[in-house]
Amino acid sequence: MKLRLAYGRSGLEIDVDPRRTTVVEPVHHKAAADQAAVLRAALRDPVAGPPLRERVRPGQTVAISACDGTRPQPRRLMIPAVLDELDGVVDREDVVILVATGTHRGNDTSELRAMFGDEIVDTVRIVNHDARDAGQLKWMGRHGNGVPVWLNREWAEADVRITTGFVEPHFFAGFSGGPKLVAPGLAALETVLVLHDAARIGDARATWGITRGNPVHDDVRAIAEATGVTFALDVVLNRDKDVVAAFGGDLLPMHAAATAAAARMAMRPVPAPFDVVVTTNSGFPLDQNLYQAVKGMSAAYQVVRPGGTIVCAAECRDGFPDHGSYRSVLASAPSPQALLDEITARTETVPDQWQVQIQARIQSGSRVIMHTSFLSDAELASAHLEQTHDISDTVAEALAAAGPDARLCVLPEGPQTIPYVEGGRA
Repeated sequence: MKLRLAYGRSGLEIDVDPRRTTVVEPVHHKAAADQAAVLRAALRDPVAGPPLRERVRPGQTVAISACDGTRPQPRRLMIPAVLDELDGVVDREDVVILVATGTHRGNDTSELRAMFGDEIVDTVRIVNHDARDAGQLKWMGRHGNGVPVWLNREWAEADVRITTGFVEPHFFAGFSGGPKLVAPGLAALETVLVLHDAARIGDARATWGITRGNPVHDDVRAIAEATGVTFALDVVLNRDKDVVAAFGGDLLPMHAAATAAAARMAMRPVPAPFDVVVTTNSGFPLDQNLYQAVKGMSAAYQVVRPGGTIVCAAECRDGFPDHGSYRSVLASAPSPQALLDEITARTETVPDQWQVQIQARIQSGSRVIMHTSFLSDAELASAHLEQTHDISDTVAEALAAAGPDARLCVLPEGPQTIPYVEGGRA
């Protein structure tokens, strides 16, 4: 049986034994017939609170938070929809779009044009948030469970603050979108390090689909609520990255409605763990680097048996990436278990530790094999990972080694669908 995996821009085909294979993918939902109209409706008839236009007064300054280039947010639809609602109330020179990079690198001009379109880039000021630039940051106090909060100064000092994002299950924050467009999206490095420290990330409730009682999301939500969001707009996307539904209004009730819709679309039960799981990181732009590909590994980890094999296909055209400390931290210990032990013993958090901690936990419990186009076997070996150049052969070998009753699960869209074992893992 031939299956197509989401990989880079073009996809990747593999051949598997249908008698042993379960395919878990998103229930396909058609795009809204008029996506622009759906966005307008969310802005004018919100889940909670008044329409956006009624929350803004002439002469006010407006900051709009948007996802960075590693996320498939439909910015070319969402940002014009917001600006159209503001038209005639505020001037465009009083609007700034803040790219909520978190601790990621900023996007260059060509990337911004691809993300937002020429008309927006040429008429609205766009600023990449920089978590390491003290001049960009403003102290906002301690919120949540003692988190020291610095936020982007332009965001904090704007009269009107609007978040725009998309909602899908997130591997340790529960769900994306909503309050994450404030912190970590527009937060200082120190704030993010605390939000993503070993204790929070190591909590069993810091996982896919859980927001309440999740120590990461609880603090993210507390920060956004304490520092103030004027209006929030989120969308739910299908596997083609088209808008299926849009939700607007007061941040927390809006996000609750959006996460409920995303859970119905993306969370899928399976009866038992599998011996081998093939996953992806949902193709471009999500599989641009190994750092992001940990999400695909994590989705697979939910349903692989202890000691089983995960095969993750991620193009990694941006490498590890080379910015940040992710690569050096990965290579700093002789094994994943040693790395995990080192991280959990630390009293301080270092940049990228959270991603490394999750990856080390996955690799300590499973054999993880990558298929990439831009990382060499030696580069992956430095991260304690194997490489396969033929996924079909590797899967066949892993199944044969696991025995005649071994079973395979394939997640062609990676973390766009999050499987879970009914009743919990064995």
